[in-house]
Amino acid sequence: MSAAKLASVSPSIQICRIMRPDDANIVGNVHGGTILKMIEEAGCIIGTRHCNSQPGDRCVAALARVERTDFLHPMFIGEVAHVSAEITYTSKHSVEVQVNVLAENILTGAKKVTNKATLWYVPFSLQDVDKIVDVPPMEYSRPEHEDEGKKRYEAQKLERLETKERNGEVMTSVPLPDRHMKEAYTVGFSQSSLIHLVGPSDCTLLGFVHGGVTMKLMDEVAGIVAARHCKTNIVTASVDAINFHRKIKKGCVITVSGRMTFTSNKSMEIEVFVDSDPLVEAEKGKYRAVTAFFTFISLDKDNRPLAIPPLKLEGEEEQKRFEEGKTRYLQNKAKRLADKERHQ
Repeated sequence: MSAAKLASVSPSIQICRIMRPDDANIVGNVHGGTILKMIEEAGCIIGTRHCNSQPGDRCVAALARVERTDFLHPMFIGEVAHVSAEITYTSKHSVEVQVNVLAENILTGAKKVTNKATLWYVPFSLQDVDKIVDVPPMEYSRPEHEDEGKKRYEAQKLERLETKERNGEVMTSVPLPDRHMKEAYTVGFSQSSLIHLVGPSDCTLLGFVHGGVTMKLMDEVAGIVAARHCKTNIVTASVDAINFHRKIKKGCVITVSGRMTFTSNKSMEIEVFVDSDPLVEAEKGKYRAVTAFFTFISLDKDNRPLAIPPLKLEGEEEQKRFEEGKTRYLQNKAKRLADKERHQ
């Protein structure tokens, strides 16, 4: 089959692996970050494969954005995760990949859909890591599929620009001795940070961090914030759009910081930032690389939802973030109800 023919086909792949104890928390729930990393791996494979399906610069597809992702059902140790990915839209410089995750109980044969995600990738040349190469166009089974994809592309592009306006804010971590001085259920009490030195195993062929590695670290920090607030078993319920503003290079030190922004009766929203500090090229300065909102729920020993302790607010800035979080919560709730009615 010719390269031109390959570029016209909407490709798909599937990867699978069994969930092991180091993929899960202490009660056996697979970490949301583990699932997000598998989703990104599948997206990166199919995106890179498609972008190299025609003559020209060899390239690697870099993650630019993940749309809102809901965790529909929990996954447990011993289950097999089936991750399927398909390219659904291409623009001149980006690829949209839709991913579905299925959990299989290999003892009973029972299967359940745990996640559906949409990811956007941008291909960078292996010869010049700052050069974005052209994406081979794909053929669509129906013209309306291309029109719908273009609308999604324009919407995510606009939202990425809006998110960049928040990109300058730098969060300061709360030292451990001060935490004992903070009142329980306040933002400062649960606020947490994680520091990670980026090594070769974290990176793509270009020497930049895999998006899945970053998302896993973000989920870990968000989980620590949620656990400190509730002091119970907590699991990822959803992730709002994750925007990758700038690449993170091998050798950088990244600080992943999370803080509680909103609580409802059964859920809590955590804002997570990733700041990168290039040690070797210190003159470039520290910069904000990734931002996202994670939503967690609290579970009892039978995996039933528990009530969330209300967040105690201190100051106008925390009140403002709480109201913004409440707006997102109500919008997402209305969208879920609308989707449910549409599928009935």
